[in-house]
Amino acid sequence: MSTLNKIELKNLFHAKHGWLESRFHFSFSEYYNTKNMQFGVLRVLNDDLVQPQTGFTTHPHQNMEIVSYCIDGELTHADSMGYKETLKRGDIQYMSAGTGITHSEMNDNLDTTLRFLQIWILPNEDGLTPQYGSRRFEKKDRHNKFFHVVSGKADNAAITIHQDANIYVSEIDAGKTLEFTNQQNRQIYLVCIEGALSVNDVTLKGRDALEINESAKLTFKALEDSHLLMIEMEKNQE
Repeated sequence: MSTLNKIELKNLFHAKHGWLESRFHFSFSEYYNTKNMQFGVLRVLNDDLVQPQTGFTTHPHQNMEIVSYCIDGELTHADSMGYKETLKRGDIQYMSAGTGITHSEMNDNLDTTLRFLQIWILPNEDGLTPQYGSRRFEKKDRHNKFFHVVSGKADNAAITIHQDANIYVSEIDAGKTLEFTNQQNRQIYLVCIEGALSVNDVTLKGRDALEINESAKLTFKALEDSHLLMIEMEKNQE
């Protein structure tokens, strides 16, 4: 029998800074909690709302695999390797910070709030050569199915990272059901981004999360039109 640990929106740390509103799933910035530092190799998952013409100005990163998933609005990235682009809903950017990189993440739009998930995954080794990449996707790619967007193995997904971890996204129509099996010695961190859904006997609403710690056949049912992101990884790398 699987262990499903629900994390409700109301229990997430909610930070407000005027231009930025964030919900931290794990210890981050002004939220320091030694009992909630990470889940396996997943170190950071922040749900960020960035006001128009503001954002995260240039700052450094090192030895971290960073994935940003754009939900609403426009995310403009620029970095010290010379990359600059603007991503929209469903698009993903990936950065392997390695030996060190600086970048900015801005909302240059005049009137639309940006919402994106900021995901940090611990790499399988330090001192890697910095890399940047991005992929643009359409709703049809993830509609009523689990779309494999990130993998630790080349050719398994659109984006390859330096870690044994997989990221899936899906937009599910109300009443539709999907199934996924969590294998032995694997674990899953699931975020209900929008809408409401049930996973086996657990109901999640928008921004709620679920930790799945044991092998199990999982049944996902959309209680209304729903949008989710799932991070699957080797169990208990903490």
